[in-house]
Amino acid sequence: MLLSELCHPNELKGLSIDELEDVACQIRERHLQVVSTSGGHLGPGLGVVELTLALYQTLDLDKDRVIWDVGHQAYPHKLITGRFNEFDSLRQEKGVAGYLKRSESDFDHFGAGHASTSISAALGMAIARDKRGDNFKCVAVIGDGALTGGMALEAINHAGHLPKTPLLVVLNDNDMSISPPVGALSTYLNRMRHSPPVQFISDSVQESVKNLPFMGGAINDEIKSISGSVRRLSVPKVGAVFEELGFTYMGPVDGHDIAKLTRIFNSAHKVGGPVMVHVVTTKGKGYPYAEADQVGYHAQSAFDLTTGKSIPSKTPKPPSFSKVFGQTLVKLCEQNSKIIGITAAMAEGTALNLLQKSIPSQYVDVGIAEQHAVTLAGGMACEGLKPVVAIYSTFLQRAYDQLIHDIGIQNLPVTFVLDRAGIVGADGPTHQGQYDISYLRCVPNFVVMAPKDESELQQMLVTCLNHNGPSALRIPRGSGEGAPLMEEGWEAIEIGKAELLKEGDDLLIIAYGSMVSPALETADILNKSGIKCSVLNARFIRPLDEESIHGLVKHIGKVVTMEEGTLLGGFGSAVVESLSDNNILVPTLRIGIPDKLVHHASPQQSKESLGLTPTLMAEKIRNKFKLI
Repeated sequence: MLLSELCHPNELKGLSIDELEDVACQIRERHLQVVSTSGGHLGPGLGVVELTLALYQTLDLDKDRVIWDVGHQAYPHKLITGRFNEFDSLRQEKGVAGYLKRSESDFDHFGAGHASTSISAALGMAIARDKRGDNFKCVAVIGDGALTGGMALEAINHAGHLPKTPLLVVLNDNDMSISPPVGALSTYLNRMRHSPPVQFISDSVQESVKNLPFMGGAINDEIKSISGSVRRLSVPKVGAVFEELGFTYMGPVDGHDIAKLTRIFNSAHKVGGPVMVHVVTTKGKGYPYAEADQVGYHAQSAFDLTTGKSIPSKTPKPPSFSKVFGQTLVKLCEQNSKIIGITAAMAEGTALNLLQKSIPSQYVDVGIAEQHAVTLAGGMACEGLKPVVAIYSTFLQRAYDQLIHDIGIQNLPVTFVLDRAGIVGADGPTHQGQYDISYLRCVPNFVVMAPKDESELQQMLVTCLNHNGPSALRIPRGSGEGAPLMEEGWEAIEIGKAELLKEGDDLLIIAYGSMVSPALETADILNKSGIKCSVLNARFIRPLDEESIHGLVKHIGKVVTMEEGTLLGGFGSAVVESLSDNNILVPTLRIGIPDKLVHHASPQQSKESLGLTPTLMAEKIRNKFKLI
């Protein structure tokens, strides 16, 4: 069967193992061809090709629900559910999304870009199904890395309490998330991975006891208890954990053996109640470079399929903000053993892998557990350490209560570095860092700041570590501005003090963080039309430099704010609120992300569609203030 001619995933049912293995080859070939050209997640999808095909052999995709955790590993699912021919548009503007998206396909039953949500969603669907009296299967596919997330464990706890609610959880165990997973549960799984599987024997025990002459075909509670104990002795340790939580555990099974997978999934569907099928896979399966470097090939920019090497940029770029942060933190840790870098399973993305390699004793990875990371840092701060928690803006949303309850209210000296703040591009709305300005500016006791360039980032990191209270520092994705860097000797910035970069009497532009450079470009464009602008680098949103802002506003009389975040409760709102509270009423224009989702596209395309490029912002300013 040619996948390019597949009209419905149910058409794959009934194919022979040889035919399914041919389909698996087509999936991998298409997967590699597209990702090598346009970039995207590579290793996760390559690892679950056989799992996907075998699972879908046992389901009716017209009615059964499959929830893929995160969506990293759902490219094979997309390729057999109607998106094979348009897969070239992966992660491009108006093309196929990099994650599951309910609006994209009827087969995408639940969208997600964050980990550990699948079991909760599938259980919710199963409960709704039973309440309506419907009859369809609910399946959650979750990776061992995502299983470290507290939400997944909460869902398992709940599901195990519902013995009459059929739910299948497929544990895709490849000993990886983005980086190798950490924690006691992953240690159990790893031990299991290297042990021979032990088959369940409880059914045979019960059957043997039932057939004894004096039993008369009945099994009393005591015998059932004995039978259960025997089974727990027979189940590998990790299986025993899930069994005690109310799941029937099956596995582990080879995740690349379609025949065995199909048999175990068929058996699982017949059990009733919650079932855990433990599937062992190889991340990056079928592409040697991805198998050999499972961290590096989790996601890739465009690369050469033959050599596996990334295609270099045609023009050299300055180091990324993330890398500058990571290098600076290493230097500061060398000088102060009390500084501890903390990541939630994102060492490479946040550049904390540099600290891990250089000073592992001052590095902590908590796994996919952002809430724990925040409160763990609070506990460290109580005992005199200086924790630096580096988490993507979009992922810190998951720990909002901890920011308020555990850090802000107690005024603990914890530094938060919010990576990927602002528009991030092809990962789409689940990953845009557009909300942190709004959600942080109201948290008690926090100092909140953003640098205009990588040099100011170094200074702000020192500022955070010197501050005796909680602080947050947001940095954008991608290359820096090319500002000169210092190897050491960084000086702290006065908290709450802005920086006047350009003077002009016609218009005041107040910019925050990554919008400072575009603000200067916008001012240059307006200057060519005879409009003289002052440009103020706000640096801080909490506290605002009200003295500088109010003085400039009173003198100039027209104000534009610029931010790479949502306008709802954002930086511009903070400025306008401050002016209003002080009875300074002047014409204002807030430029930022409007109340809308930012879908997958390149960052430049997103900024153009949102009107955040210097040319478009200059035009917007002219129209607002009726300037020539």
